[in-house]
Amino acid sequence: MKEEYAIVLDYLPAGYPGSFKKEPIAQAIGTDHFTLLELIIKKEAKVSPGEKVYIGPEKRDKVLFIKGRIKYDKLTNLAQKELKDTLEKLVQEKEDYFVNFFNKAGSITVRQHSLELLPGIGKKHMWDILAQREKKPFESFKDLAERVPLLPDPKKMIVERIIEELKGNEKYYLFTRPYRERTERRHFRR
Repeated sequence: MKEEYAIVLDYLPAGYPGSFKKEPIAQAIGTDHFTLLELIIKKEAKVSPGEKVYIGPEKRDKVLFIKGRIKYDKLTNLAQKELKDTLEKLVQEKEDYFVNFFNKAGSITVRQHSLELLPGIGKKHMWDILAQREKKPFESFKDLAERVPLLPDPKKMIVERIIEELKGNEKYYLFTRPYRERTERRHFRR
């Protein structure tokens, strides 16, 4: 699950304050799997929050290399503020994908449905969504909101769920991969 593009959330041209290494760093989020990343920017390049940058395997114009994944709580204040707006745009761009989630979502356990993991959806809304999608698949966020009475804004529910998953305290992950600390590799000589 590699990312091809990322949206810059914050740019630190001299690196983190108090850091020994003074290298230009960007905190970013991947556009496909919503992976929080730390990018090292080329010295001659400049990036700004909201900018889409290529991070795939081919020649990169602004990104020197991907330093790695980053935890939500390591994001700067600006990056955390930019995250919600960026996710709203990304979710809107991928509306078909997320509407399909509402059309196809299934049970996680005998007692819990994956729809119930979205903020604002309890048993009543879940049953209403299931009944409506049996009649006809949903076509858009607007269609979903119009056909399910009193349903909170579907786009905002998805954004809130993604942010909860990025914070890393969830039992189940619908839209992101859980952050895992890299284990230190030790090389032993024989």
